[in-house]
Amino acid sequence: ELGQTLERMGRTLRDQLPSSGSGGGGWIPPGTHPDPRPPDAADVVVVGGGVVGWSVAYWLKVLEGRRRQHGMRVLVVERDPMYSRASTVLSAGGIRQQFSIRENILMSRFSASFLRDINEYLGVPNEPPVDIQFQPSGYLFLASPQNAAALEATVQLQRDEGVQVALLSPTQLKTKFPWINTEDVAVASYGLEDEGWFDPWTLLTALRRKAISMGVQSCPGEVRGFVTSANNMMPPAPSSARIKYVHVYMPDSLEYQPVACAIVINAAGAWAGKLLEADGLPRALCQPPLPIQPRKRYIFTWHCPNGPGLSCPFLVDTSGAYFRRDGLDRNYLGGMSPREEEEPDTSDLSVDHNFFQEQMWPPLARRVPAFESLRVRGSWAGYYDYNTFDQNPVLGPHPRLENLFTAAGFSGHGLQHAPAAGRAVAELVMRGRYETLDLRRLGWDRLVDGEPLPEKGVI
Repeated sequence: ELGQTLERMGRTLRDQLPSSGSGGGGWIPPGTHPDPRPPDAADVVVVGGGVVGWSVAYWLKVLEGRRRQHGMRVLVVERDPMYSRASTVLSAGGIRQQFSIRENILMSRFSASFLRDINEYLGVPNEPPVDIQFQPSGYLFLASPQNAAALEATVQLQRDEGVQVALLSPTQLKTKFPWINTEDVAVASYGLEDEGWFDPWTLLTALRRKAISMGVQSCPGEVRGFVTSANNMMPPAPSSARIKYVHVYMPDSLEYQPVACAIVINAAGAWAGKLLEADGLPRALCQPPLPIQPRKRYIFTWHCPNGPGLSCPFLVDTSGAYFRRDGLDRNYLGGMSPREEEEPDTSDLSVDHNFFQEQMWPPLARRVPAFESLRVRGSWAGYYDYNTFDQNPVLGPHPRLENLFTAAGFSGHGLQHAPAAGRAVAELVMRGRYETLDLRRLGWDRLVDGEPLPEKGVI
């Protein structure tokens, strides 16, 4: 039904457009450079050009296939076209199967298959093949005696879903990784396949390149306002509404372009919650609020001449500190989430270098004695699109804004789940239902009902 609605509304929008690009320009053919201005109308406006937004756009075109007489017009709006502050490219690049709820495990398994066969999906004729530089070194989670039972139960759930994961005793852990200090470790879980890390930038650019080759358009700008069907209605207030236009503000300008649309996808990442506070959206219809906020996270890189070798996994310590190998020359990168009461200011991406010295280094050096002698080489900060409700993504249609879909709130695992989440949201838009993965529990209902679905495996 949604697919038919999209077809009908898109056809109406096209009929209203001028033949040449007055105001916003005509539709840009595939493969050309993005227009600095958005078009006058689009069937689907994707707000956010990170890896999740581009995944949604790509899957929309895949599911469109050849059934439609006119190509569906998909517009991706990205306020940071150079990706200097984008969460995607500032992440640690990990992918794992070891999550604590079924939906996240399913998304990880789908994404692992997608990445394994990435050129079958994202290969473009006459372009070089995609190489995401995947390092299959696995994740290693360490559990203290207090958390051992919870880890073992989570591993059983993962195995029930087909994940290849081993439980290691402290003796087995020490035998396999002699450089680890096993003091206070009761048990460890180690991913045996489909876990490791890859280059985030390559995945983002591959999705973008493929989507544009299929006809998706992109433009720089920021969506700061909307026009809905409720804007000009007299009391009583309606129980629902549709978004009719999005207002895309040009970079470094007070000017905006109204874009008529049939569907809006909120893939704005750390700013997805703020997007629903934009001008033009009736406040009464935006309840409950979308509990997604930016949270700043640091990543540090260091060199240690006697550190772990090529067998080094993506290790998550009992303290919450994590690290992985970075290249082949005893270089490493890692991070750690701060305590709730010590969350850093998110107004910029500056790095607190004392955080490494005071918070990260002590547990790392205790777990890996070789790290007592290391040299910090660099650092950066990025944003989590942190769901304060239960640290899980919110996927699917808004309960009261009928043509608004959400794909945000991954709380640090958006990169690895983007291929699966993008397909899932595209299925809802095009088919009106999930077909590949059943992700209904990640929808808005849990926010409306006040029933969190917590993910215990947030790093």
